[in-house]
Amino acid sequence: MTFTLRAEETDTGPGTLDGRTVTAYLARIGARRPARPTAEALAELHERHVMAVPFENVDFHLRKPMDIGAGAIEKIVTRRRGGTCYELNGAFSELLRALGYDVTVLAGRVIEHGVPGPVLGHMLLRVVAADSPYPWLVDVGYGRGARRPLRFDSSEPQADPHGVFRLAGGAPYGDLDLLRDEVPQYRIEARPRTVEDFTHMWWWYCNFPGSPHLTHLYCTLPTPTGRVTLSGDTLSVREAGRREKRVLAGDEEVRAAYRTWFGLELDELPPPPAPLEP
Repeated sequence: MTFTLRAEETDTGPGTLDGRTVTAYLARIGARRPARPTAEALAELHERHVMAVPFENVDFHLRKPMDIGAGAIEKIVTRRRGGTCYELNGAFSELLRALGYDVTVLAGRVIEHGVPGPVLGHMLLRVVAADSPYPWLVDVGYGRGARRPLRFDSSEPQADPHGVFRLAGGAPYGDLDLLRDEVPQYRIEARPRTVEDFTHMWWWYCNFPGSPHLTHLYCTLPTPTGRVTLSGDTLSVREAGRREKRVLAGDEEVRAAYRTWFGLELDELPPPPAPLEP
């Protein structure tokens, strides 16, 4: 099972990052520059990105300017911050192209309680390596995603440190559903996209009062055997099947948690999300 994309439909132009930016990006995720754009190197880059760069939405609540795609690299690399899917996958797509991978941007609809959300609500990537005859699903910007790339051409279960994933057909218009432990996560469009296609949804996420990035505050990162999440002043640590949750005492302890667990140095702490109007 795979997508059929015409060459003229793909967003696979040559990488535009200069060598210094590529080197800095690789250092940010603790990865070496691969000699060739192979599937093995892709798996290492993906895993290191997922494990090093948090999925976080702090700047939404600080009302700071943000950008997506290549425009997010300065935030992720220079300021050593995290981001959401448009930022993380958009930036990662630029790094992969600069390293010689064939990258296509795709859109997804996050599924909550069995219902797909807005069109273009999620960004992910389809990547082809130089030594691989099949494409890979690459997603470093989803809090419940896989640690390593998933094969796009298979409907068989794929074991990953973060769960068992499966791509299921049967959705309308030839779309695919990604399942984790048999729970639907998001629906993937069959057609290719560009980062610019997501601009209007980015505005919605940043400005609409009911946007999930404005009604929730989170910073989360997987660990080798679990996950750590900071939501406001509540720190949740899950390790080896055990979960601990505690409320932090004051701003300095919250700042220390951002620094210790996620490597984030924040001059200003985000305020709690405003309650939704009934």
